[in-house]
Amino acid sequence: MRNRIFGTSSEGLQIALFLIRVSFGIIYIMHGFPKIAGGPERWEGIGGAMANVGIGFAPVFWGFMASISEFGGGLLLVLGLLTRPAAAFMAFTMLLATFMHITGGDPVNSALHSLKGLVVFVALLYSGPGRWSVDNRWAG
Repeated sequence: MRNRIFGTSSEGLQIALFLIRVSFGIIYIMHGFPKIAGGPERWEGIGGAMANVGIGFAPVFWGFMASISEFGGGLLLVLGLLTRPAAAFMAFTMLLATFMHITGGDPVNSALHSLKGLVVFVALLYSGPGRWSVDNRWAG
């Protein structure tokens, strides 16, 4: 069926995937950069959240991985490059962040940012990057 504004429903889906992927990619680049720039001291604080799921060792490593997941994953989403692996890592990071907020006694509103990210990244994991992506270009 043809829509006068957005073309076919397939074209509308491609526009939606592109907008979601790029906008969330930019948001997470901006969200992750201060964490990357914070260095080992900041990474240790972030990685300490792993204790909520019973992993108390190597907090600097886990914090670095979470920071890279957000910043690097955001870059990959903007490009549509390795979209599904990036979305998987980002979804896992947001799952742990949501769990940290909920188990930490934070107000529900503090968990909403990570919960929104979790939902979007799981959706991108299933949908893929869409037509306008490096992944699609490489797939030929």
